[in-house]
Amino acid sequence: MTITAFSEPEERIALRQAVAKLAGSYGREYIEKKSREGGKTTELWQDMGKNGYLGVSIPEEFGGGGGGIADLAAVLEEAAAAGAPLLLMVVSPAICGTVIARFGTDEQKKRWLPGIADGSFTMAFGITEPDAGSNSHKITTTATRDGDEWVLNGAKTFISGVDEADAVLIVSRTADAKTGKLKPCLFVVPTDAKGFEAQPIPMGFVAPEKQFTLFIDKVRLPADALVGTEDAGIMQLFAGLNPERIMGAAFSNGIARYALDKAVDYVKTRDVWGQPIGAHQGIAHPLAKIKIELEQSRLLQQKAAALYDAGDDFGAGEFANMAKYAAAEVACNATDVAVHSHGGNGMTQEYGLATMLLAARIGRIAPVSREMILNFVAMHSLGLPKSY
Repeated sequence: MTITAFSEPEERIALRQAVAKLAGSYGREYIEKKSREGGKTTELWQDMGKNGYLGVSIPEEFGGGGGGIADLAAVLEEAAAAGAPLLLMVVSPAICGTVIARFGTDEQKKRWLPGIADGSFTMAFGITEPDAGSNSHKITTTATRDGDEWVLNGAKTFISGVDEADAVLIVSRTADAKTGKLKPCLFVVPTDAKGFEAQPIPMGFVAPEKQFTLFIDKVRLPADALVGTEDAGIMQLFAGLNPERIMGAAFSNGIARYALDKAVDYVKTRDVWGQPIGAHQGIAHPLAKIKIELEQSRLLQQKAAALYDAGDDFGAGEFANMAKYAAAEVACNATDVAVHSHGGNGMTQEYGLATMLLAARIGRIAPVSREMILNFVAMHSLGLPKSY
Protein backbone atom coordinates (compact mmCIF):
# COMPACT_ATOMS: atom_id res chain seq x y z
CA MET A 1 0.00 0.00 0.00
CA THR A 2 1.34 3.41 -0.99
CA ILE A 3 0.77 6.23 1.47
CA THR A 4 1.12 9.75 0.14
CA ALA A 5 1.83 12.71 2.39
CA PHE A 6 -1.10 14.89 3.33
CA SER A 7 -0.76 18.38 1.90
CA GLU A 8 -2.79 21.17 0.39
CA PRO A 9 -2.74 21.83 -3.37
CA GLU A 10 0.51 23.32 -4.67
CA GLU A 11 -1.29 26.52 -5.65
CA ARG A 12 -2.52 27.07 -2.09
CA ILE A 13 0.88 26.34 -0.62
CA ALA A 14 2.37 28.95 -2.95
CA LEU A 15 -0.41 31.35 -1.97
CA ARG A 16 0.39 30.84 1.70
CA GLN A 17 4.07 31.56 1.11
CA ALA A 18 3.35 34.74 -0.84
CA VAL A 19 0.90 36.07 1.76
CA ALA A 20 3.28 35.23 4.61
CA LYS A 21 6.02 37.23 2.88
CA LEU A 22 3.79 40.26 2.28
CA ALA A 23 2.15 40.27 5.72
CA GLY A 24 5.50 39.63 7.36
CA SER A 25 6.87 42.80 5.76
CA TYR A 26 4.33 44.67 7.91
CA GLY A 27 4.29 42.38 10.94
CA ARG A 28 3.12 42.75 14.52
CA GLU A 29 4.87 46.06 15.12
CA TYR A 30 2.80 47.64 12.35
CA ILE A 31 -0.47 46.36 13.85
CA GLU A 32 0.50 47.42 17.39
CA LYS A 33 1.47 50.90 16.22
CA LYS A 34 -1.76 51.40 14.30
CA SER A 35 -3.79 50.10 17.24
CA ARG A 36 -2.23 52.41 19.80
CA GLU A 37 -2.39 55.46 17.55
CA GLY A 38 -5.98 54.82 16.53
CA GLY A 39 -4.86 54.27 12.95
CA LYS A 40 -6.06 51.87 10.28
CA THR A 41 -4.32 49.09 8.41
CA THR A 42 -5.19 50.73 5.09
CA GLU A 43 -1.76 50.22 3.52
CA LEU A 44 -1.75 46.50 4.26
CA TRP A 45 -5.37 46.11 3.12
CA GLN A 46 -4.66 47.86 -0.18
CA ASP A 47 -1.48 45.88 -0.68
CA MET A 48 -3.34 42.62 -0.10
CA GLY A 49 -6.03 43.70 -2.56
CA LYS A 50 -3.57 44.85 -5.20
CA ASN A 51 -1.89 41.45 -5.12
CA GLY A 52 -5.21 39.64 -5.46
CA TYR A 53 -5.22 38.07 -2.00
CA LEU A 54 -8.51 39.60 -0.80
CA GLY A 55 -10.37 38.31 -3.83
CA VAL A 56 -9.09 34.74 -4.11
CA SER A 57 -12.59 33.33 -3.49
CA ILE A 58 -14.44 35.81 -5.75
CA PRO A 59 -15.38 34.45 -9.21
CA GLU A 60 -12.86 35.32 -11.93
CA GLU A 61 -15.46 37.03 -14.11
CA PHE A 62 -15.95 39.59 -11.35
CA GLY A 63 -12.30 40.35 -10.70
CA GLY A 64 -11.43 37.56 -8.27
CA GLY A 65 -9.20 34.54 -8.27
CA GLY A 66 -11.94 31.97 -8.75
CA GLY A 67 -10.89 29.89 -5.75
CA GLY A 68 -12.83 28.88 -2.65
CA ILE A 69 -13.19 29.67 1.02
CA ALA A 70 -10.29 27.30 1.71
CA ASP A 71 -8.03 29.66 -0.23
CA LEU A 72 -9.35 32.79 1.47
CA ALA A 73 -9.00 31.14 4.89
CA ALA A 74 -5.38 30.30 4.04
CA VAL A 75 -4.75 33.97 3.26
CA LEU A 76 -6.16 35.15 6.58
CA GLU A 77 -4.39 32.43 8.55
CA GLU A 78 -1.01 33.34 7.06
CA ALA A 79 -1.54 37.05 7.66
CA ALA A 80 -2.44 36.36 11.29
CA ALA A 81 0.50 33.98 11.69
CA ALA A 82 2.76 36.79 10.50
CA GLY A 83 1.36 39.01 13.26
CA ALA A 84 -0.85 41.05 10.94
CA PRO A 85 -4.42 39.66 11.08
CA LEU A 86 -7.10 41.50 9.11
CA LEU A 87 -10.47 41.12 10.82
CA LEU A 88 -12.36 42.69 7.93
CA MET A 89 -11.36 39.75 5.73
CA VAL A 90 -13.88 37.74 7.73
CA VAL A 91 -16.56 40.26 6.81
CA SER A 92 -16.05 41.89 3.42
CA PRO A 93 -14.85 39.13 1.06
CA ALA A 94 -15.90 36.08 3.12
CA ILE A 95 -19.44 36.95 4.23
CA CYS A 96 -20.55 39.74 1.93
CA GLY A 97 -18.60 38.63 -1.12
CA THR A 98 -19.87 35.06 -0.79
CA VAL A 99 -23.51 36.04 -0.30
CA ILE A 100 -23.48 38.42 -3.27
CA ALA A 101 -21.65 35.91 -5.47
CA ARG A 102 -24.19 33.18 -4.66
CA PHE A 103 -27.44 35.15 -4.55
CA GLY A 104 -26.91 38.55 -6.14
CA THR A 105 -28.14 39.56 -9.56
CA ASP A 106 -25.63 39.96 -12.38
CA GLU A 107 -25.86 43.72 -11.94
CA GLN A 108 -25.18 43.46 -8.20
CA LYS A 109 -22.20 41.20 -8.81
CA LYS A 110 -20.76 43.60 -11.38
CA ARG A 111 -21.35 46.57 -9.06
CA TRP A 112 -19.85 45.24 -5.83
CA LEU A 113 -17.67 42.16 -6.31
CA PRO A 114 -14.74 43.72 -8.23
CA GLY A 115 -14.25 46.33 -5.51
CA ILE A 116 -14.52 43.73 -2.74
CA ALA A 117 -11.93 41.64 -4.60
CA ASP A 118 -9.33 44.37 -5.04
CA GLY A 119 -10.00 46.05 -1.68
CA SER A 120 -11.25 49.34 -3.10
CA PHE A 121 -14.78 48.69 -1.82
CA THR A 122 -15.26 47.34 1.70
CA MET A 123 -18.53 46.00 3.05
CA ALA A 124 -19.32 45.39 6.72
CA PHE A 125 -21.94 42.92 7.96
CA GLY A 126 -24.75 43.69 10.41
CA ILE A 127 -26.69 40.88 12.07
CA THR A 128 -26.25 41.19 15.87
CA GLU A 129 -28.89 43.21 17.73
CA PRO A 130 -28.87 44.59 21.29
CA ASP A 131 -31.78 42.45 22.50
CA ALA A 132 -31.34 39.37 20.32
CA GLY A 133 -27.88 38.18 21.35
CA SER A 134 -27.25 34.75 19.80
CA ASN A 135 -30.96 34.30 19.07
CA SER A 136 -31.14 35.46 15.47
CA HIS A 137 -34.82 34.53 15.44
CA LYS A 138 -35.45 37.64 17.56
CA ILE A 139 -34.08 40.09 15.00
CA THR A 140 -36.38 43.10 14.94
CA THR A 141 -34.85 45.20 12.16
CA THR A 142 -37.60 45.43 9.58
CA ALA A 143 -37.86 46.23 5.90
CA THR A 144 -41.10 47.65 4.52
CA ARG A 145 -41.98 48.13 0.88
CA ASP A 146 -42.89 51.66 -0.15
CA GLY A 147 -43.55 51.78 -3.86
CA ASP A 148 -40.32 50.93 -5.66
CA GLU A 149 -38.27 51.42 -2.50
CA TRP A 150 -37.58 49.71 0.80
CA VAL A 151 -37.63 51.44 4.18
CA LEU A 152 -35.43 49.97 6.93
CA ASN A 153 -35.78 50.54 10.66
CA GLY A 154 -33.86 48.94 13.50
CA ALA A 155 -30.57 48.75 15.37
CA LYS A 156 -27.45 46.59 15.33
CA THR A 157 -24.55 46.29 17.75
CA PHE A 158 -20.96 45.01 17.77
CA ILE A 159 -20.61 45.60 14.06
CA SER A 160 -16.95 45.61 13.02
CA GLY A 161 -15.19 48.16 10.85
CA VAL A 162 -18.12 50.37 9.89
CA ASP A 163 -15.81 53.41 9.81
CA GLU A 164 -13.76 51.66 7.13
CA ALA A 165 -16.71 50.38 5.11
CA ASP A 166 -18.49 51.86 2.12
CA ALA A 167 -21.63 49.86 2.87
CA VAL A 168 -23.06 47.37 5.36
CA LEU A 169 -24.90 44.18 4.45
CA ILE A 170 -27.80 44.40 6.92
CA VAL A 171 -29.82 41.36 8.00
CA SER A 172 -33.45 42.40 8.23
CA ARG A 173 -36.88 40.80 8.22
CA THR A 174 -39.86 41.55 6.06
CA ALA A 175 -42.20 43.79 8.03
CA ASP A 176 -45.15 41.43 7.64
CA ALA A 177 -43.30 38.42 9.13
CA LYS A 178 -45.65 37.50 12.01
CA THR A 179 -44.17 34.15 12.98
CA GLY A 180 -41.24 33.69 15.31
CA LYS A 181 -39.29 31.96 12.57
CA LEU A 182 -36.36 33.72 10.99
CA LYS A 183 -37.11 34.98 7.51
CA PRO A 184 -34.07 37.11 6.77
CA CYS A 185 -33.68 39.60 3.99
CA LEU A 186 -30.28 41.03 3.20
CA PHE A 187 -29.86 44.66 2.16
CA VAL A 188 -26.78 46.60 1.09
CA VAL A 189 -26.93 49.89 3.00
CA PRO A 190 -24.44 52.65 2.10
CA THR A 191 -22.76 54.03 5.22
CA ASP A 192 -23.58 57.57 4.09
CA ALA A 193 -27.31 56.85 3.71
CA LYS A 194 -29.69 59.32 5.34
CA GLY A 195 -30.98 57.91 8.63
CA PHE A 196 -27.97 55.61 9.10
CA GLU A 197 -25.88 56.39 12.18
CA ALA A 198 -22.88 54.53 13.61
CA GLN A 199 -21.66 55.10 17.17
CA PRO A 200 -18.34 53.59 18.30
CA ILE A 201 -18.34 51.23 21.29
CA PRO A 202 -15.48 51.84 23.75
CA MET A 203 -13.64 48.53 24.06
CA GLY A 204 -11.24 47.26 26.71
CA PHE A 205 -8.56 46.30 24.17
CA VAL A 206 -6.84 48.10 21.33
CA ALA A 207 -7.17 47.02 17.71
CA PRO A 208 -7.23 48.80 14.36
CA GLU A 209 -10.80 47.56 13.77
CA LYS A 210 -13.43 49.35 15.86
CA GLN A 211 -16.86 48.10 16.98
CA PHE A 212 -20.07 50.05 16.44
CA THR A 213 -23.71 50.27 17.35
CA LEU A 214 -25.88 51.11 14.34
CA PHE A 215 -29.11 53.07 14.35
CA ILE A 216 -31.24 52.63 11.23
CA ASP A 217 -34.04 55.19 11.16
CA LYS A 218 -36.27 55.22 8.08
CA VAL A 219 -33.39 54.47 5.74
CA ARG A 220 -34.70 54.47 2.17
CA LEU A 221 -33.15 52.06 -0.28
CA PRO A 222 -33.78 51.29 -3.96
CA ALA A 223 -35.36 47.97 -4.86
CA ASP A 224 -32.03 46.54 -6.01
CA ALA A 225 -30.48 47.01 -2.56
CA LEU A 226 -32.10 43.67 -1.69
CA VAL A 227 -29.64 40.83 -2.28
CA GLY A 228 -31.32 37.65 -3.42
CA THR A 229 -35.04 37.42 -2.70
CA GLU A 230 -37.14 38.15 0.36
CA ASP A 231 -38.28 34.52 0.36
CA ALA A 232 -34.82 32.90 0.25
CA GLY A 233 -35.01 32.34 3.98
CA ILE A 234 -32.32 30.86 6.17
CA MET A 235 -30.33 29.41 3.25
CA GLN A 236 -28.90 32.68 2.00
CA LEU A 237 -28.02 33.81 5.53
CA PHE A 238 -26.11 30.59 6.19
CA ALA A 239 -24.31 31.11 2.90
CA GLY A 240 -22.48 33.89 4.74
CA LEU A 241 -22.39 32.48 8.27
CA ASN A 242 -20.56 29.26 7.40
CA PRO A 243 -17.66 31.16 5.74
CA GLU A 244 -17.70 33.52 8.74
CA ARG A 245 -17.03 30.62 11.12
CA ILE A 246 -14.36 29.12 8.84
CA MET A 247 -12.62 32.48 8.60
CA GLY A 248 -12.97 32.95 12.34
CA ALA A 249 -11.13 29.65 12.75
CA ALA A 250 -8.41 30.81 10.36
CA PHE A 251 -8.05 34.07 12.29
CA SER A 252 -7.67 32.22 15.61
CA ASN A 253 -5.37 29.54 14.20
CA GLY A 254 -3.12 32.24 12.78
CA ILE A 255 -2.93 33.98 16.15
CA ALA A 256 -2.09 30.66 17.80
CA ARG A 257 0.69 30.03 15.27
CA TYR A 258 2.16 33.48 15.85
CA ALA A 259 2.11 33.08 19.63
CA LEU A 260 3.59 29.58 19.49
CA ASP A 261 6.40 30.64 17.13
CA LYS A 262 7.30 33.58 19.36
CA ALA A 263 7.35 31.39 22.46
CA VAL A 264 9.46 28.66 20.83
CA ASP A 265 12.00 31.18 19.54
CA TYR A 266 12.24 32.76 22.98
CA VAL A 267 12.68 29.59 25.03
CA LYS A 268 15.36 28.31 22.64
CA THR A 269 17.60 31.27 23.47
CA ARG A 270 16.58 32.37 26.97
CA ASP A 271 19.32 31.01 29.24
CA VAL A 272 18.84 31.19 33.02
CA TRP A 273 20.37 28.04 34.60
CA GLY A 274 23.14 27.37 32.14
CA GLN A 275 20.90 26.06 29.37
CA PRO A 276 17.90 27.32 27.37
CA ILE A 277 14.69 27.26 29.40
CA GLY A 278 13.08 25.26 26.60
CA ALA A 279 15.08 22.26 27.83
CA HIS A 280 12.85 22.08 30.91
CA GLN A 281 9.68 19.99 30.62
CA GLY A 282 7.73 22.61 32.59
CA ILE A 283 8.27 24.91 29.59
CA ALA A 284 8.47 22.38 26.76
CA HIS A 285 5.39 20.28 27.47
CA PRO A 286 2.81 23.13 27.43
CA LEU A 287 4.26 24.27 24.09
CA ALA A 288 4.16 20.73 22.68
CA LYS A 289 0.53 20.44 23.79
CA ILE A 290 -0.29 23.67 21.92
CA LYS A 291 1.36 22.28 18.79
CA ILE A 292 -0.84 19.19 18.90
CA GLU A 293 -4.02 21.19 19.54
CA LEU A 294 -3.12 23.59 16.74
CA GLU A 295 -2.64 20.86 14.15
CA GLN A 296 -5.99 19.33 15.14
CA SER A 297 -7.68 22.70 14.81
CA ARG A 298 -6.15 23.45 11.42
CA LEU A 299 -7.37 20.09 10.08
CA LEU A 300 -10.91 20.91 11.21
CA GLN A 301 -10.65 24.28 9.46
CA GLN A 302 -9.49 22.63 6.24
CA LYS A 303 -12.26 20.01 6.35
CA ALA A 304 -14.95 22.64 6.96
CA ALA A 305 -13.66 24.71 4.05
CA ALA A 306 -13.45 21.67 1.76
CA LEU A 307 -17.05 20.73 2.55
CA TYR A 308 -18.23 24.28 1.90
CA ASP A 309 -16.36 24.56 -1.38
CA ALA A 310 -17.85 21.19 -2.42
CA GLY A 311 -21.36 22.61 -1.94
CA ASP A 312 -22.23 20.65 1.21
CA ASP A 313 -23.75 23.50 3.23
CA PHE A 314 -25.05 21.36 6.09
CA GLY A 315 -21.86 19.35 6.46
CA ALA A 316 -19.87 22.56 6.27
CA GLY A 317 -22.03 24.06 9.01
CA GLU A 318 -21.27 21.18 11.37
CA PHE A 319 -17.53 21.31 10.84
CA ALA A 320 -17.33 25.09 10.57
CA ASN A 321 -18.78 25.32 14.06
CA MET A 322 -16.37 22.70 15.41
CA ALA A 323 -13.43 24.38 13.66
CA LYS A 324 -14.32 27.75 15.10
CA TYR A 325 -14.62 26.24 18.59
CA ALA A 326 -11.30 24.39 18.40
CA ALA A 327 -9.43 27.38 16.97
CA ALA A 328 -10.70 29.77 19.63
CA GLU A 329 -9.60 27.35 22.34
CA VAL A 330 -6.11 26.87 20.95
CA ALA A 331 -5.67 30.62 20.37
CA CYS A 332 -6.51 31.32 24.02
CA ASN A 333 -4.27 28.52 25.21
CA ALA A 334 -1.40 29.47 22.90
CA THR A 335 -1.33 33.16 23.83
CA ASP A 336 -1.52 32.29 27.53
CA VAL A 337 1.35 29.80 27.30
CA ALA A 338 3.38 32.19 25.15
CA VAL A 339 3.03 35.01 27.66
CA HIS A 340 3.89 32.66 30.53
CA SER A 341 6.92 31.32 28.66
CA HIS A 342 8.24 34.88 28.35
CA GLY A 343 7.78 35.59 32.05
CA GLY A 344 7.57 39.32 32.72
CA ASN A 345 8.64 40.05 29.15
CA GLY A 346 5.35 38.59 27.99
CA MET A 347 3.48 41.56 29.42
CA THR A 348 5.61 44.24 27.76
CA GLN A 349 4.85 46.18 24.58
CA GLU A 350 8.22 45.17 23.18
CA TYR A 351 7.29 41.51 22.77
CA GLY A 352 3.79 42.20 21.41
CA LEU A 353 2.00 39.34 23.14
CA ALA A 354 0.00 40.95 25.94
CA THR A 355 -2.64 42.56 23.71
CA MET A 356 -3.12 39.24 21.94
CA LEU A 357 -4.50 37.68 25.12
CA LEU A 358 -7.73 39.68 24.78
CA ALA A 359 -7.75 39.44 21.00
CA ALA A 360 -7.63 35.65 21.25
CA ARG A 361 -10.35 35.62 23.93
CA ILE A 362 -12.82 37.26 21.56
CA GLY A 363 -12.84 34.08 19.49
CA ARG A 364 -14.66 32.28 22.30
CA ILE A 365 -17.47 34.85 22.15
CA ALA A 366 -17.80 36.01 18.56
CA PRO A 367 -19.20 35.52 16.03
CA VAL A 368 -20.99 32.85 18.05
CA SER A 369 -20.29 31.75 21.61
CA ARG A 370 -18.68 28.40 22.32
CA GLU A 371 -21.76 27.43 24.35
CA MET A 372 -24.00 27.85 21.31
CA ILE A 373 -21.56 25.76 19.29
CA LEU A 374 -21.76 23.03 21.92
CA ASN A 375 -25.56 23.27 21.70
CA PHE A 376 -25.34 22.84 17.93
CA VAL A 377 -23.01 19.83 18.11
CA ALA A 378 -25.04 18.18 20.86
CA MET A 379 -28.27 18.58 18.91
CA HIS A 380 -27.20 18.08 15.28
CA SER A 381 -24.12 15.87 15.53
CA LEU A 382 -25.13 13.74 18.52
CA GLY A 383 -28.91 13.82 18.12
CA LEU A 384 -29.55 15.02 21.67
CA PRO A 385 -32.72 16.95 22.62
CA LYS A 386 -32.66 20.70 22.09
CA SER A 387 -31.60 22.40 25.30
CA TYR A 388 -32.48 26.03 24.64
